[in-house]
Parts: sequence; structure tokens; C-alpha cells
Amino acid sequence: MSNVSARGPLTLALTLFGSGALLLLGRQALLLRPLPTPASPMAQLERTRQWDPDPQRRREASLLLVSGAEANPARRQSLLAGQGWGPDPLAALVLKRDAQSAEAVAQGSRATALWRQLLRRFPSAPATADALYALGREEPRNHQTLWRRFPAHPAALAAAVEAGPGAAERRAGALHLARWGARWPGAEQRIRQACGPSSASLSPDERSQLAGALAQLGDGPAALSCLGRRRGTAGTELALGRALLKGTEAESAQGEQRLLALIQGQPASGEAAEASRLLSQRPGPGALALLAGLPPALRQSAPVQARLALESGQGWRQVLTRWPADPASWDLAWELARQKLLKREWAAAAELLGTLNPEQLPTPLAVRQLFWLGYAEQQLGQAEQARRRWQQQLLRSLWGYYGWRATVRLGEEGSPLRLKAPAAPTALQPSAWQPLQSGQLGLDRLWRLNQPLEAWEEWRHQRGNRPPVAPERLILEGRLRQGVGDDWMGLAQLEQASLLWVGVPCPAALPLERSLHPVRHGPVFAGAAAAAGLDPTLLLAVAKQESRFSAGVASPAGAVGLLQLMPATAAELAGRSVTNAQLRQPQLNAQLSARYLAGLLRQWQGNPFLTIASYNAGPAAVQTWLTPTLRAEPELWVEAIPFPETRIYAKKVLGSLWTYQQLDKRGCKKPGS
Repeated sequence: MSNVSARGPLTLALTLFGSGALLLLGRQALLLRPLPTPASPMAQLERTRQWDPDPQRRREASLLLVSGAEANPARRQSLLAGQGWGPDPLAALVLKRDAQSAEAVAQGSRATALWRQLLRRFPSAPATADALYALGREEPRNHQTLWRRFPAHPAALAAAVEAGPGAAERRAGALHLARWGARWPGAEQRIRQACGPSSASLSPDERSQLAGALAQLGDGPAALSCLGRRRGTAGTELALGRALLKGTEAESAQGEQRLLALIQGQPASGEAAEASRLLSQRPGPGALALLAGLPPALRQSAPVQARLALESGQGWRQVLTRWPADPASWDLAWELARQKLLKREWAAAAELLGTLNPEQLPTPLAVRQLFWLGYAEQQLGQAEQARRRWQQQLLRSLWGYYGWRATVRLGEEGSPLRLKAPAAPTALQPSAWQPLQSGQLGLDRLWRLNQPLEAWEEWRHQRGNRPPVAPERLILEGRLRQGVGDDWMGLAQLEQASLLWVGVPCPAALPLERSLHPVRHGPVFAGAAAAAGLDPTLLLAVAKQESRFSAGVASPAGAVGLLQLMPATAAELAGRSVTNAQLRQPQLNAQLSARYLAGLLRQWQGNPFLTIASYNAGPAAVQTWLTPTLRAEPELWVEAIPFPETRIYAKKVLGSLWTYQQLDKRGCKKPGS
């Protein structure tokens, strides 16, 4: 009996310990489960919403399901019911989405109550900006609070566009837009109105703000008119000079003089350094006279010395050695090397290309350097060294124009581009969801819950009026813009980031490469390509370069739509007149462009270089560029194209085509593979 009695407490303790351990292990197992994402099956999300023991997961699943029910406000309300609990920022998001759903089904009083609850419980959450915007319709003082508390939030910018009806309110709205969001839809008209005939009461600082915004929008003459006889701040003068340089000859001359005045007035400022960089990029011999008038310190800067070395062909080694990390040095090395390559001065080209360390260059420039270094070495009889260069290049990046050409030069399997329709037509699969990986838990969670608009609005609130400059922030903003459907700016920022992001290995750059090559309008392109006998990725690559998938854009020359067709060309292809409005319809634009590309492909007997160059410059111009170089040395033929725009265009489109066709088939190479 005594032994039994002694074992009783021990057995109980072991039982309790075991139960606790099992509970702890069970909790750990719950925490280690994969988080719900937009890639989670809908049925799984529905089960999680209803039965998961973790209330946070139930809320996350509800929000993911909400993102798939945008067209059904009643369904959204059902999914959001009871999910606005606790202090977590997700509760603020739930209240916002619930209030918007109530407004959509004309439940005005319920929506107002939800907006007020959001304002009371989460006064600093970005979602509260929408509450202040909504409540400001009846209580205008809320818009003043909105501008003060969340100045860069899209809700604040929308309220600034709508400011009125009085002149003072409209001017306040215009000034807010000039400072925090000149590119916001509707902002330009408001800013122009504020600078119009009734602008006599504007202070000099206010004029400078408005003029700077107009210059940022690219309208130098309007910015000059707004400033009058005054000078703006250094930032305004820099933006004004940059805008004027892109105008007529007379406007360009004005821009140069404004930039020179800025430099002379504030020679030690960052704006003066950027102004001198702009002047160093001016074409023609007149630029040298401008540079001669710069202060000594700026004459000794990388952009100025690089321009002087480019003009003279001398002193380039000193520039590259002294400023190896400056983009002006990168441009100098390539321009001089390109001249040597076209003259077939292989040893001189190799010397230039070997001066900069490819590990200290952004990937697009590093792979270009390695490709041409290998090319020059091959011409010098160093075949094995050339192969090693190209293999080194492919370790850095398999993608883009030079990834394709290195693969061809190495004789690797699968190197030809597909231009014609495959035997079995395949659909273009939408781009797979990728984590944001911003390093900010709030942004990453909103992205994971398929709330890209909320993530974008939070980011805009965070960054204020400071545009991104560092490559990591450009990538983040570019992807957020893509998430809200703004490929026009998003792809531009991603491209800019790729040209600044130094020393990135292939695995780290792969997410950026995927973002740079999204699949948009997949069914439209697939149908148009099939009808014309083309591979659909050809239309993707051309549309990416022509319009960044933005159907509403038009070029200064009059080309319209996704693949930028000229109306006269479109009418010829359609056999009838075609309006610009019709050309902005993705389906018609893709159909007519596919016919045009198919015709060019037949004309040039399947040659991708001639086909793509003709799409940009016209077949008549391309006909005059035909030389024997094209067959054996197509890379040199491209570099000899006399139109810089077409030269760059051909490499961009062909590189995108290769990337679209290989990105899901090839991973990053490992050393020795």
C-alpha cells in the first residue's frame, strides 16, 4: 500500500507534465503552420475562417476571402462580421472595409457609425485617413485634420483635389497637392488654377511650391509663368531646369541658364551637383562651354570629368579609377568600349571593359561588360577565356538580352527564341504571387493578406513627400505600385532600381526579375497571338517596352495603346478607319499589332533582330541598315544601328522575350554547373 500511495502523486505529476508538454507542442505546431496567403486555396481559407482555433488566423482568412469578393458588398459584410476586435491594426482595416461595404449597399448610418468607431479607436492608423475623408463630406473640419495628420495619404490628396467651393479652400488644396502629391489624378488642374489669373495674393514661397510641382510634371513653360520674375528654391530651380531641357531649343537654352545660375548661387549644394550632372549630359560641343563655366570643385566631379574624357578619348583611366562607383564612370566605360568594338579594336575594347570590377556594377551593366569582354577575347583568339567570361556572366544572371546572347555563344540547349505559335497553344499564366519582403511587418502582412491598396496607402503615408532613391526602396515602391495596377510607374521604378543595385547575386535578384516581367492581359495576348500565328510572349515583350502594359497611353508621335500603334497603320491593318478610343481597347490593339508583327516576321524571314527593329523604326529604315555583319555577328549589327532609340529598343524587347520564355524554366546557375 505504501508503494502505491507513493506512486500516486508521481503519476499525477507525470500526467500533468505530459499534458502540459502536449499542449505546448500543440501550440508550437499551430504556430509553425504556413501562413495564409493569396496562393492558398479558397476552400482552405473558408475552413480556416470557420474552424481554426486561432482567432487571428480566422481574421486573416476572412480578409483574404474579402479580397476575392470585391464585387459583392453583402458577401464582404458577412465575411467581416465580428472581425473588428482588439487593438491590432488589422481591426482598423476591418472597420474601414466594413464601412465601405455599408456605403456600397446604402447603409449610410451604419457606415458613419463604423467610421466614427475607427476614428475613436485608431486615431493614428493609416486606415483612419479614410474615416476622416468620409466624415469630412458632412463635417469639413475633418479634412483639415486629415491634411495635418496624414498629409501624403491618398485620402488626403483626394480631399485636396475636391477642396472648395471657396477660392481660399481651393488654393489650400492646390498647395497641399504641390507639396505632397503633384502627380495625383486631378492635381495638375488644381495647381494650374492656383497659378492662374487669380494668383496675385500668392506669397513667393507658395509660387515656388506651385512652380516646382508644374516642373515636376514636366511643364517648364507653365512653371516659369507661375514664378514670374522670381527665382524659386534650389529644388524648384533644379526641377525647372530639368523640365526646360526637354523642351524646344529656346526652352533648353533657358534651362541651361537656370541650372548655371543655381550652380553659381549655391555651388556647394546637392542641387548644384545634380545640375552639373545634367549639364554634363547635354549633347553637342556647346556642352563643353557650359562645363568650362562651372566652379572648380564641380569641374572636378565625376560627371564632368567623364564627359571631358568621352569627348577627348583621353584621361578615361583616371576617371574610372577615381570614381568606379559613379554612374558617369559606368557610362563612360561603355561608350568608349562600344566605339572600339565597332572599329574592331578588340585589344583596346578588352582593356576598357576590364578596368571596372563587374562585382561593383549593377547586374544589367555587369552582364553587358562580361559579355563583350568575352566577345573581344574570342576575337583575340582566347576562346577558352571567352567561354569562362560567358559562364561567369550566366552565374550573375541568365536573363535579358545578354543572357540570351551568352547562351547562344556557349551553344547551350534551348537558346533560340520562339517567335511563331507553338504546335499546342498554351495560355499565359498570371504572374504568381510573391512575398513583399519589405522588412516592415505591417506592410508585409497587408501584402500577404492580398490588401495591396492598403499596403500602398500605408507606404505613401510613411514616405511622405520624399520620393524613393535607394534601389531597395525603389523596388518596394515599384512592387506596391504594381499591386494597385500602376505598371506605368511601377515598372519604371523597378527598372531604375535594377540599374542602381550593385553586386547582387542571381538568387537575390530573381524576385526583382519576376516583378520586371509580369504577365498582364494574358487572355488578350494569347488570343491575338494564336490568330496571327505568333508566340504570345512576343506580344508581352513588345507591350512591356511600348506601354508598360498601360492601355491608355499615347506617344508624342501619336502612337496609341498597349502596343503603341499609329492610327494610320491600324487603319491599314483593319481595313477601316480606327479611332484612338478604339485603339485604347486592349483586345483590338493586340489583334492589329499581332498582325503587324506577323507581317514583319514574314518579311524578314523569321529574323528576330530585323523584326523588332522594324517595329520601332519601320521596315524602310531597317532595309538601309542591312549588312553582312547581321548573319555572323548580330550583336555588333545591333550596336551599329544609327538610331540610339532603336538600338536600345531592340535589346530591351529581345531581352524581355528571352526572359519571359525562360524565367519559369531555368533557375539561377550554380558554380560548376
